[in-house]
Amino acid sequence: MSLTLEDVARIPRPGCSFPGKIAFTPDGRRLTYLHSSRGDLVRELWCLDLATGDRTKLFDASGGITDENVSREEALRRERQRIRESGVTHYAWARDAEVLLVPLRGTLHLLAGGARRAVDGEAVDPQLTRDGRLVGFVRGGELHVAETSTGRTRRLTGSQELTGSQGVTRGLAEYVAQEEMGRSGGFWFSRDGRHVAFEEVDERHIPPFPIVHQAREGLQVEEHRYPFAGRRNAAVRVGIVPVEGGPAAWIDVGEDLYLARAAWHPDGRLFVQIQSRDQRKLDLRAYDLQGRGETLLTEESPLWINLHHDLRFLENGDFVWASERTGFKHLYLYDRTGRLIRPLTSGTWGVDAVLDVTDRDVFFAGGREGPLEKHLYRVPLAGGEAARLTREPGMHDGIVARDGSCFVDVHDSRTCAYSVAVRRMDGSILHRLHEPAAAKFPAPEILPFRSRDGETLYAALYKPARLPAPLLVEVYGGPHVQMVNDSWALTADLRAQYLAQQGYLVARIDNRGSARRGLAFEGAIAERMGTVEIRDQTDGVRHLRSMGLVEDDRVGIYGWSYGGYLAAMCLATAGDVFKAAVAGAPVTHWDGYDTHYTERYMRAPQANPEGYRIGSVMEHVAGITGRLLLVHGMLDENVHFRHTARLVQALVRARKPHEILLLPDERHMPRREEDRVTMEARIEDFFRRNV
Repeated sequence: MSLTLEDVARIPRPGCSFPGKIAFTPDGRRLTYLHSSRGDLVRELWCLDLATGDRTKLFDASGGITDENVSREEALRRERQRIRESGVTHYAWARDAEVLLVPLRGTLHLLAGGARRAVDGEAVDPQLTRDGRLVGFVRGGELHVAETSTGRTRRLTGSQELTGSQGVTRGLAEYVAQEEMGRSGGFWFSRDGRHVAFEEVDERHIPPFPIVHQAREGLQVEEHRYPFAGRRNAAVRVGIVPVEGGPAAWIDVGEDLYLARAAWHPDGRLFVQIQSRDQRKLDLRAYDLQGRGETLLTEESPLWINLHHDLRFLENGDFVWASERTGFKHLYLYDRTGRLIRPLTSGTWGVDAVLDVTDRDVFFAGGREGPLEKHLYRVPLAGGEAARLTREPGMHDGIVARDGSCFVDVHDSRTCAYSVAVRRMDGSILHRLHEPAAAKFPAPEILPFRSRDGETLYAALYKPARLPAPLLVEVYGGPHVQMVNDSWALTADLRAQYLAQQGYLVARIDNRGSARRGLAFEGAIAERMGTVEIRDQTDGVRHLRSMGLVEDDRVGIYGWSYGGYLAAMCLATAGDVFKAAVAGAPVTHWDGYDTHYTERYMRAPQANPEGYRIGSVMEHVAGITGRLLLVHGMLDENVHFRHTARLVQALVRARKPHEILLLPDERHMPRREEDRVTMEARIEDFFRRNV
């Protein structure tokens, strides 16, 4: 298939429109999911009857959510959760009742017992109690609940003197929790639905960072309380309040600490994960309803503690916990007091995520078969070997029925687009929910190679019709991301496929610092971002040259976000290898990025000034001899446009030629197709002229 720039810019990618947010209904008889009938980003809510195979559309996209019709708070939450879809983008079942919640453009739709009720008005982050009796949400920066049977609403937090509009919110997660900690919620209902724990966030001491909407008519200015590395974070504490109203019992999580996670234990205690500012220590604490607590266990690491969502409670009070204490993430069983009962998994491979826990087994996804694949497994709580549930090579994810009788298998590989099937535990298929689209592009080749100091690394190659050819390297290279694996996302990288059709050899290379290879592999970048990653990328280029695949010295590199940072750093510090770079939304100096992400890897600027200096693109501008194209959205509230502006000023002072593509009405990820088409055309033209 011959590709156009419009194809490259179109989202979703071919084969990437498939059912998402899949859930078993509380009675276990049906499966609900979001999917687009048209194969685009506009989703509807569907239901599959597991007994008959019949499918029913529960909610269509009319009146649904778009980027244009949500509040700014919701738009920013969508950005931080990387949600591009529109229409029906969220729904939830009550855990123990047939009550369904569907938020649609300013209205909460509630279905229970065949009756439908609507709660109108702003409702950020709506959540149901387990019994479906109440729905909680944040309005005006304060926590509210509404009765699902009547729609009657009451406010649980706040006073007239101190409200969310003044820099204090209750029930919302702070910026770094949403963007960096994988925690989008700021309140948690107790299992019996009688109490709710909530987070109070005070950001009044953090200076506002203004973002001006330069492309809009009239003056619009956003102000964000952005905690820069080495500076003060939001002050956080946790309250517990009865859902009927009343005073809160307060939990002081400590000064300059992170509230990482919270969850209610079956015995009524609130389990809270507290992470130290330097992220080398994590305490799991348990609190009663009066706020009295104790520490059950502590995790410590000389590098950092990666947060997870793998705390799972058993009805007998025991709990499953994940830890990287061996250097690889594995699962452990504890009793209610925090006493270790036994390890559940082990080895020189990592668990990706717990899927579910029954009274006998833990179901999880992991990479036991190697870092290029992901499979689903079941391990007995009583101890023993983990049994692999999935067989097809590639990447698997899914969910498990509450009774452990079947599971949903979401599978893809380089040669097979996404498929979704409901399987029995022996692997046989109950229902095929989604068939994969036919592959229209050649699967890239995965090539292992050795770095200069003997580390095994992997590259993915998109080959043109003729070799040798000019080489373009696609880079991300940062933590928590794996670019090279046996996945359809690799094949459906249409920019790489398009550039290969234009005669380039395109390579993705996963350097040390990237994900799914263990803590030591990831930790190679500790306190020295922008160094070992570049050595690994250049080693990959030299290996391809040694194979005779690269034409002369015609080598370029491109990337976005952390990849934009590395693209600029490669041009500035490895100019003998890279002749041109496209840096999209790059971090150009780590003192301009946020606390939780930056300090995890680089420590605070005061503790590692040399690492911050060496890791800054501006420090190396004098070494730039090749050509540079900078791309940035001017509304980016994550990697501020200020990063590109600081680099441009350094380039001007050093009299270094450069090119710029500004996207005045975009944030961190370009959402408008017309902007993406323009961007892809500019990138192709830049490399044609300079590589």
